[in-house]
Amino acid sequence: MTTLAPDATHTSAKGGWVSACETWMDRRGKGAWMAAMILGMIFFWPVGLALLFYMIWSKRMFSKSQSCSHSKSFYRRDTSSGNTAFDAYKADTLRRLEKEQQQFEAFMDRLRAAKDQSEFDEFMKDRSGKAQAKPEQPEA
Repeated sequence: MTTLAPDATHTSAKGGWVSACETWMDRRGKGAWMAAMILGMIFFWPVGLALLFYMIWSKRMFSKSQSCSHSKSFYRRDTSSGNTAFDAYKADTLRRLEKEQQQFEAFMDRLRAAKDQSEFDEFMKDRSGKAQAKPEQPEA
């Protein structure tokens, strides 16, 4: 009789089906892990709870996915496009926009201060008018 050698791709091989599932879900991202956890909670809560604990223990829940960090890199100011003319234009535009933002914030502060002063003057005028009207009333 001949015995067959275990196939490395078979699910009972080293790592097993759990490792295969983990790899499959890792390739699909954090959303797949979250969906599996939610479905586990719906159909059989201990499975969902076990997946939640596993995600926390393996740091899958709190790690940043590559797609998220890649999409936010567009907004970083320290990245270079490789084109020096464009980089200079971008830097100049960002400086101009920051200056305009500071000017606008200063304008809004002055506008708020003027409005506050106007409201305070109105209050003081009403208060002094009421104070003068009170003593003029005849006492009985």
